[in-house]
Amino acid sequence: MKKLKIYIAAALLSLSMVSCEIDGFANDAPSLSSVSSTEQNSVLTVSNDNTGNVKIRPEGEGFTKAVVNFGEGSGISGSAVVTAGNSVTHAYPEGSYTVTIVYYDIAGNSYTKEYPLTVTYRAPENVVLNESTEVHNITVSPKADYANGFLVYFDDKDQPVSVANGGTIIYTYEKAGTYTVKLVALSGGAATTTITKEVTVYDAFRLPLTFEDPAQNYSVGGTFGGVGTEIVDNPFKTGINTSKKVWKYVKGEGAESWSGTWTPFAEPTAEPISMSNGSKITVMVYATETGKYLNMELEQATTGIDNQILKMPVTKANEWQLITFDFGASGAVPDGTKFKQMVLRYDDSSAGSGEVIYIDNITQIK
Repeated sequence: MKKLKIYIAAALLSLSMVSCEIDGFANDAPSLSSVSSTEQNSVLTVSNDNTGNVKIRPEGEGFTKAVVNFGEGSGISGSAVVTAGNSVTHAYPEGSYTVTIVYYDIAGNSYTKEYPLTVTYRAPENVVLNESTEVHNITVSPKADYANGFLVYFDDKDQPVSVANGGTIIYTYEKAGTYTVKLVALSGGAATTTITKEVTVYDAFRLPLTFEDPAQNYSVGGTFGGVGTEIVDNPFKTGINTSKKVWKYVKGEGAESWSGTWTPFAEPTAEPISMSNGSKITVMVYATETGKYLNMELEQATTGIDNQILKMPVTKANEWQLITFDFGASGAVPDGTKFKQMVLRYDDSSAGSGEVIYIDNITQIK
């Protein structure tokens, strides 16, 4: 009888200890108001890269698993089971939420904590348009840090065009001109970053070259051997040429004898010089001396013939002179030949001595 009493007492003590552990777990269930900012920061880690990702790591004493209700989404995407020491990541749209975590111990007892969560997307940074033009086409490849996409506004179009970060779009303007492109970088939330940029699109480059047509890009091509060029106001509005703008050609001191300029006429940005439109090209020239030659060279023929080089003398000083280059006179250029490049040289027999001439109205005639 004495031994039975001892066994019963021991059993009662054991039940008392289990009850204490369960009660202790349950009593460790603070209300929402008792969740400190430190605890919340250790449980919720919010990304700052506009992905909306929030890492949730349940914390507490004595639990073996937790059910995390994200407060966003439904069904299997609205919650997750997380074992002690592990975490789960959920992508949130911008907004305010309540994350509810139900903790369970090994015996199936539970308590609940709630964590307020606000997800705010940052405004995109380092926004660039990355544009290039080809005749009336503009290619836009926008990029930005923390952008979830872009809206591109072309100012001759009412509605924007959407493009992903790192994506590319091509837009075609109906005509040449200068336009304002507006780029709105989207964060994925309310914050945006907007930039604008003026872009100019041109008609296909072609003859004649008047140096006054705003639809033509006269900056194409370049120089070699020490020559300098620029478009300037006509300093000599007299005689056969009273136009506003002309091309200034400077063969500076020490420039190479073979120096000159090159101008591309290759598709798709230009129309090749086709002999079907005429075998003669006329040029207005103003020089301060006579006796030196102006070269015109047509290169990169579509029929595979050699470069065609003609030299014509400047015979008038201090007045505009019309010089004609006849590329059909030799009979060496087959019908239908197209040239993709024009080269001009001045006085290719000597090094530069600071000569300055003016060129205008390069025109093809039959």
